[in-house]
Parts: sequence; structure tokens; C-alpha cells
Amino acid sequence: MKIGCPKEIKPQEFRVGLTPNAAREAAAHGHKVLVETGAGVGAGFDDAAYIAAGAGIARTAQEVFAETEMIVKVKEPQAGERALLRKGQVLFTYLHLAPDPDQTRDLLASGATCIAYETVTDDRGGLPLLAPMSEVAGKLAPQVGAWTLQKANGGRGVLLGGVPGVNPARVLVIGGGVVGTHAARVAAGMGADVTVLDRSLPRLRYLDDVFGRDFRTGYSSAGVLAEHLARADLVIGAVLIPGAEAPKLVHRADLALMKPGAAMVDVAIDQGGCFETSHATTHAAPIYEVDGILHYCVANMPGAVARTSTIALSNATLPFLLALADKGWRQACLDDPNLLNGLNVHAGHLTYAAVGAAQGIKVLSPASAVRS
Repeated sequence: MKIGCPKEIKPQEFRVGLTPNAAREAAAHGHKVLVETGAGVGAGFDDAAYIAAGAGIARTAQEVFAETEMIVKVKEPQAGERALLRKGQVLFTYLHLAPDPDQTRDLLASGATCIAYETVTDDRGGLPLLAPMSEVAGKLAPQVGAWTLQKANGGRGVLLGGVPGVNPARVLVIGGGVVGTHAARVAAGMGADVTVLDRSLPRLRYLDDVFGRDFRTGYSSAGVLAEHLARADLVIGAVLIPGAEAPKLVHRADLALMKPGAAMVDVAIDQGGCFETSHATTHAAPIYEVDGILHYCVANMPGAVARTSTIALSNATLPFLLALADKGWRQACLDDPNLLNGLNVHAGHLTYAAVGAAQGIKVLSPASAVRS
């Protein structure tokens, strides 16, 4: 198979869909790899590294899209990239379609087969291609939250870990999954007073058993959330419903409960955000203020640590990438129901139920699509 990797064009996105090591593995399986020139520079991989791995270098993204059968990316294709997709081509990347009807419309019109990293599952019900970026984003959240809290940025001027004689900042993490766990661990390691809220009692028991001395846990309800919002210096939104739009758990009226200059980091912004007042920002202009509360809502947080993120993502995606290339997407999905769960769009049909529910679009079952 001919595998293409264009340069990411989303603002301040420095990751790349294929590392040289991944390209080497694909070449060893007999596949041809074509990488756009400069695609890996942001993650520390120059064209020479790809050439040494057996890949070819294309001068333009148009060349990559035109000459390959499968496109491997990191972020959802931007409008110009979507226009380059064609019928029968496979797109393998993060899509986050639920809050993005424009992208959904364009992918349906393209006729391409689109497999989303974020909805591929594993045998335990986990999301193995989302997990590495969730880990990165979770660990970044307290770091960027601490920066947002600095007075020069409009924040409360509170040091996350405090100092002797001065209390540490109070950090509220909403959601105890992969993002929330890593966020809580890092915030606690920075010396903050951390509480994690979740609605899953088994998850809360797990967190308490493993991290009980590092941070507290609580069962999330409207009343409990309001109490913690009133005390928090930093709120980290870490709620995920796989493939679906994130639920809005903090509403604009709730901001009046919070301390002026408090900060909110919405890690769920890729899926529409879990704060009502969230809208996507970039690394170039990451924060904004609503009713005296600072919001950090960068839609590609892991792009800030592009090398770590690229290698972590490639480690996770490589087995699925090779299966798609070795067998073709149909046979690969027939052989692996977890990969089939990643199928979101095929030949003009939407194939992921949560996206259909969010956008009011009729859905073709993945099982039917793979046999069509």
C-alpha cells in the first residue's frame, strides 16, 4: 500500500502522523511511504531521517494526497485538506466529529473511508489511541493552569504549591479517567490541594486506593460541584464520552460562584468542551476571560510537546496502521472489531452512532459499511 503523511497545518500543530521509525516499519512490510517535506521538523525529525528510513519525500501536500491510498495524520483534516480526499482513500487520524458538522459534511462528500483514532477501542473497553494524548494533556493541564493563574495573565496570582506559611492552590479536577488521573497526580506533585470528582464509584474507589494520600475524591453532583467551584483556584475539565460531544458540566451562571481570577482548563475542548463558556483557542492566544474567570481551551494541547506526543502516538497507532496497510481496511476491520469501532465515515455514510446523534444524521452500522 502507498501510505502518505502530510505536514499538519492546524495553527501551532507541531506533531506529525508518522515517525521515521514507523515509516521504517511500514517499508519493512513492503509498503511505500511518502512524507511531505518538513512534516516532521516540529517534532525533531528532518527529511533525512525519513529518507534513511526508506520513505520518499513529496514537495507538497497535494502530491501526498494524490499519490497515496492511505493518509495518516494527527489532527482532523482542515478544509483545504478535506478537499484533497477522494473516494476509496483511507484517512487515519483524530477526527472529533461530534462538535464539527462542517468537517462531517466534507468527509461524507469526499467518499473517503475515515477511521478515527479516538474511537478505536481495546478488549477492556479502553481507547488505546486516545490514551497517550490524554496522558500528555492531563500532565500538561496543571502546568498550563499554573501559568494561567499568574497575575500577569490576569489570574489570581496564586502559586500552585504555595510556600511555608501560605496555603497551596486548590485544584478541582472534573472527571477521573485518564486525563483526570494524570492531571491530579501532577497537580498533587506540584504541591496543590487536589480533589477529583467523578460519577463512577468503582473509579473513585480505584483512585482512592491507589492515590488516597495524594489527593481526595468525591462523587460528582450539582451540589458537590458547586461547593468545590466556590473554593477552587484552578478547575480542570477532564470529562469524556467516547466519540460524542462533551457534556456541559459548568454553566455560565456557575462562574459567579468562583473566585475572581480563578482559572479553568478545558481538556475536553476537542469534543466541544465541558464548560458552557469554552471555545477553542490556540497556543498563540491560549486564554480568554469570561465574567472574571480565565479560560485555557487550546484544542491541541499535546502539540506543545510535539516530540514526546508524536513518539507516544506513533507507538500506539503503529500496530493498527500496519494492519490497515497489510490487509486493507476492510479485512483489517473484519479481523479486529476494536479497529472497526474506529470507522466513522465510509463512502458517503456516517458510521458512528454518537456523531449521528449529535448532528441528527442517519447512521449506517460499521458492520454494514465494511461489507458494502
